Amino acid sequence: MKTTLIVIQNDADHAEAKTLIEKLIGSHDPADQARLTAQARLIEAYEWARWPRRIPTLPDLLSYLMDQHGLSRADLVPLLGTASRVSEVLNGKRGLSMTMVRKLHHRFHVSADLLVSPPKRRKMAA
Repeated sequence: MKTTLIVIQNDADHAEAKTLIEKLIGSHDPADQARLTAQARLIEAYEWARWPRRIPTLPDLLSYLMDQHGLSRADLVPLLGTASRVSEVLNGKRGLSMTMVRKLHHRFHVSADLLVSPPKRRKMAA
């Protein structure tokens, strides 16, 4: 198949590029496979720029996990300690201790990196 690569600058180009990928994916021609790889990289670059990934906040992550596992705030008490502590964590007012991180990691099988908040930057005095 003789075709050129599509430089993606908008959503219409993105859709066209994905259609091209569908056509190239079944080919065994080495030139088509090279085009496929190059076009896939162009699509990936556009998607990263268009829809940047972000690390979820701890409250967002815990809310998502609770939803996926059908849990309530009360179900987090054994993992976080008390109902007030659960409330503080879910409202973003409190971080997690390492004990809490371990319990959540074992309960939900998520990376501990997602549960540990990055250190807050201190303001330097002038």
